[in-house]
Amino acid sequence: MAGARGVSITDPAFLKRLDRLRVPIRAARGHRPGETPIPRTSQLWGIEFESYKDYTPGDDFRYVDWNAVGRLDQLLVKTFTAEREIPFHLFLDTSASMSATSEQKFDYARKLAAALCYVGLVRLDTICIQPFARDLGDSFLSGGGRHRFIPAVNFLQELKPSGRTDYFQIARQFISKYPQRGLLIIISDFLDDSDCERPLQFLADFGHELMLLHVWDDEDRDPPWEGQLDLTDAETGSTLEIGFDAAARRNYTEALDEFARSVQRVGLRNSGRYVGLSTGTTIEEAVFGPLARAGGIE
Repeated sequence: MAGARGVSITDPAFLKRLDRLRVPIRAARGHRPGETPIPRTSQLWGIEFESYKDYTPGDDFRYVDWNAVGRLDQLLVKTFTAEREIPFHLFLDTSASMSATSEQKFDYARKLAAALCYVGLVRLDTICIQPFARDLGDSFLSGGGRHRFIPAVNFLQELKPSGRTDYFQIARQFISKYPQRGLLIIISDFLDDSDCERPLQFLADFGHELMLLHVWDDEDRDPPWEGQLDLTDAETGSTLEIGFDAAARRNYTEALDEFARSVQRVGLRNSGRYVGLSTGTTIEEAVFGPLARAGGIE
């Protein structure tokens, strides 16, 4: 995918590294059988052994631990980690602020979305790539399988950033459009002239597991501005006259860092995950570094 640092998203060597990964589930629950292990939820069949339970009439004798019968003179049945199909929603911010300084931030976000989409497809998850700005855009929905990756990449390449962000609006639309709870990965700069924290909390309260991937350019955090400036908001078109010196730069960076911490708190207090990513970090470094350390991928 052009414009983002590092290898091409379709590079075979990079995809081979992604083959070994999965996105772990912490809180989301599904009802249909699938291949995603669900922590703290067991069933009487499967691959990954979890624990034992006392035999009750109707249990399958194939899962009785006969060694335990011999040792303890007790019928114990093996249980296994439940595996379900989890709706895997990739929310991609396509608002104008994603390309306010350059196309680099938006290209980076698209490439990150593509990498996570590939991981889900390999694991046979149902993937929905959902662009958003003020409203939900047309989505890409696909069942699992590597052969569906190139259509997903083509879909992402056609997206263009424009318009304002309205998290309240998209949260309401999303709940109405997708009633089944699942994993919601949001890739965004989270800039909204209203508020993003309460809508994100609303999504968590509704039962979605949140993974918040906060993307910024280095210039977003440390802008190369100096002197008297007329700043124009990329989304609203409003202007602000400001004198920008070293003290103003420090205050600006501190305010942006506090904003990032406020978004992080929303994710962590709801058993979710938050990862802050500068576009100066390659996608490979992001996936196998900060994202892995935060438990977003393993």
